[in-house]
Amino acid sequence: MNNEQKERNDVVTSFKNAPTRTVSAEGVNYAYRELGPKTGIPVVFLHHLAAVLDNWDPRVVDGIAAKHRVITFDNRGVGASTGKTPNTIQAMAKDAVTFIRALGLTQVDLLGFSMGGMVAQVITANEPELVRKLILAGTGPAGGEGIKNVTKLSHLDTIRGLLTFQDPKQFLFFTRTPNGRRAGKQFLARLKERTENRDKAISLKAYFTQLKAIHQWGLAQPSDLSVIRQPVLVANGDNDRMVPTKNTVDLANRLPNSELVIYPDAGHGGIFQYHDQFVDKALEFLKQ
Repeated sequence: MNNEQKERNDVVTSFKNAPTRTVSAEGVNYAYRELGPKTGIPVVFLHHLAAVLDNWDPRVVDGIAAKHRVITFDNRGVGASTGKTPNTIQAMAKDAVTFIRALGLTQVDLLGFSMGGMVAQVITANEPELVRKLILAGTGPAGGEGIKNVTKLSHLDTIRGLLTFQDPKQFLFFTRTPNGRRAGKQFLARLKERTENRDKAISLKAYFTQLKAIHQWGLAQPSDLSVIRQPVLVANGDNDRMVPTKNTVDLANRLPNSELVIYPDAGHGGIFQYHDQFVDKALEFLKQ
């Protein structure tokens, strides 16, 4: 078997089976997983509050990896990545760029969900030559209405989850309608499909540090989004409690080259509830 054939056979097609690797940069060991084709511009996924590698919906990852190289990672101090968790979105963005460059990448597409969408905005504004296209889901601009309430909502729904023996994401990510409840249960079941070599859960200290960063983002002065000239796909559910949906609409209106998708009867996790439609839309957007 020649090297080319071996490379082709080594392609990972399922997030469930993607090995966890590490790359070192500036004294930090970043944990990451990669799958999909080895060629082309990769799509780097940027994660939400408290999330580690195992919190990405495998249907979204596998769906996009069917056509694109996908890279997911734990930011500094989160999950299996070493170092101290940054307390600002700007510092998280700097770390993400450090990770991307440590892999030897010179251009990427970004998919940022929730807090990850905030990080993606900063990366794109600061490093425009690094980013080709941008997908922002369940997120909002700096100073966006209601973003400062994420801490309060997260604490409230964590207590609700404990009292009802449910995962807080059932309340935070999905509506309380029959569709929303069903979608939440299905999503949480998909997150358990990977049974081996799972990531470390986020520490409480790192979680509270991330909450502080989101709170500061919510209190910040609005930034000039007209500097982001890249094509942007903006998506959310129509009833997002965490980052109110009006922020998604505001984001799309302020980005000069954006396309907006709002999913009906869906909350913060709209892209997971409508994963088939979202993947189709994302692939179409990335191909254009």
